[in-house]
Amino acid sequence: MNEFKQAKKDYDEIPIPPELADRVQAGIQQGSACYAARKSRFSLRWAASAAACFALLLVGLNVSPPLAHAAANVPVLGGFFRMLTVASYHTSEDGIDYEVIVPGLEAEGDLAERVNAAIQEKVALHLAKAQRDWADYRDAFFATGGTEDEWGGREMDVIIDYEVKSQTDTQVSFVVTMAEGWVASMEERYYYNLDFAGERELTLQDILGDEWVALCNESIQAQIDASVDETGFSYFFTAEEGGFTTVDETTSFYIREDGTVVVAFPRYSIAAGAAGIPEFPIS
Repeated sequence: MNEFKQAKKDYDEIPIPPELADRVQAGIQQGSACYAARKSRFSLRWAASAAACFALLLVGLNVSPPLAHAAANVPVLGGFFRMLTVASYHTSEDGIDYEVIVPGLEAEGDLAERVNAAIQEKVALHLAKAQRDWADYRDAFFATGGTEDEWGGREMDVIIDYEVKSQTDTQVSFVVTMAEGWVASMEERYYYNLDFAGERELTLQDILGDEWVALCNESIQAQIDASVDETGFSYFFTAEEGGFTTVDETTSFYIREDGTVVVAFPRYSIAAGAAGIPEFPIS
């Protein structure tokens, strides 16, 4: 538990590389030029935003993988928003295999811009951290006597992907996953529940009402209790061990197509790693 929380704290506090601003600005300028040449159907503001996202994705890669502007699987719904795949590529370099699919949003108002910027920053930090982790591991391997033959074809998998959980004409709920897979592994999930009619990020209280804390706690605890097998074993930690106690404003969730709210906790936070990402439908 403590190791996981420290690792997450270290991850969240990774500084943005100093050269990032120049790379982003160059991407914006290049994206705007391409837009003018192609007479894209998207606005200049969105073209610049997408180009900035591409620049962030390429920080530290030193490669030029094909980046696909893809039409979203989500059409324009009621004119409130459009969801796009703004970058999609698979490439390998220096022992790292990158599988990257990044979402973006197009809408009037500031909400889409804020969410796009947050996703772009997280992508840049994830890629920078993965490259540093791999370099540190490789240096330590050889520093402790490892040979080139023993190193062999080792590689790290770096994954960025997203999944739309639900959508209406004015709202969308989706999850962005960023993961590393090698000797060690780490996965971060970021949850977005957006209301474009109200220009806001939805909260558990918005959906479940004023009694949302009690409602969630009762439902989650009942599901944890039901997970105990006939021998008394459960993957979930007790409260004394740092397990579940209560939801709060920082608790992550998404909304299913049927409208059900699903509360989610990071792996290792309230249960053993074998439990995966604990999720609890609230009913």
